[in-house]
Amino acid sequence: MLNLWRFISRFNAFFLLIIYLSISIILLVRNNDFQRASTFNTSNQIIGAIYQRVNGIEKYLHLSAVNDSLAKENASLRNQLKSSFYNDSVTSKKIIDTVNHVQYEYMVAEVVNKSITARNNYITINRGAKQGIKKGMGVIGPDGVVGIVWNVSENFASIQSILHEDTRITSSIEGTPYFGPLVWNGKDPNMVTLTDIPNQLQLKKNAKVVTSGYGVIFPKGILIGHVLKSGIKGGGSFLDISVKLSTNFYALQYVYVIKNNLQKEQETLESANKASVNE
Repeated sequence: MLNLWRFISRFNAFFLLIIYLSISIILLVRNNDFQRASTFNTSNQIIGAIYQRVNGIEKYLHLSAVNDSLAKENASLRNQLKSSFYNDSVTSKKIIDTVNHVQYEYMVAEVVNKSITARNNYITINRGAKQGIKKGMGVIGPDGVVGIVWNVSENFASIQSILHEDTRITSSIEGTPYFGPLVWNGKDPNMVTLTDIPNQLQLKKNAKVVTSGYGVIFPKGILIGHVLKSGIKGGGSFLDISVKLSTNFYALQYVYVIKNNLQKEQETLESANKASVNE
């Protein structure tokens, strides 16, 4: 306490100056409209800037929770898409009885590990058999197709990425009946090649490449990428089409695993067809 009094006594002139200056400013602001308005405006700007900065920090700290919430909301919205249903309708004369059944369900998962620049790339997600994930399920991201579930443990699953030399996803040019497999050349993680498309197709740059809907993994019309250029394969009658992927694998944080509720039925039927052909 003694040291405090010595400090105040030593710098008393400075403290008196601060007190008198503060009193003068207060009297000036209180008794003059212009100065009062200017002071209030300045203080509001400073306080507003501080609040804005604090709010930005709070948003950043809660960003993970917001991402989780948005991913779950997106999965819920995808479950309501028209492509997630199949139509079971009976039409007789003027009476139409239509019932929509869910064919595709979307389960959100977080990416916990991934490779991008290897020849064969995999992605690990934090969902597994315990959450209903099975080998062979399709996987998409917020911007397009990601790959196919490959191995499953109790709480995790690995995805064979579209950036894998063995991945083949049947795709088509949106608005056309032509389809073919996608192939990755093992080099550019932003590019794949769509093959076996007849060269009579009048192809436009930036045309959308989407899932064809053939098979049991992906519903029809999910975006894969956009056409960059095309060339005739080996001088033959089919095109090799360079496709820029819509999914940025470097920034991929959340994915949606697709469950086809009619997969088993379709596979059983098609297996029976193959068996009858081989008899």
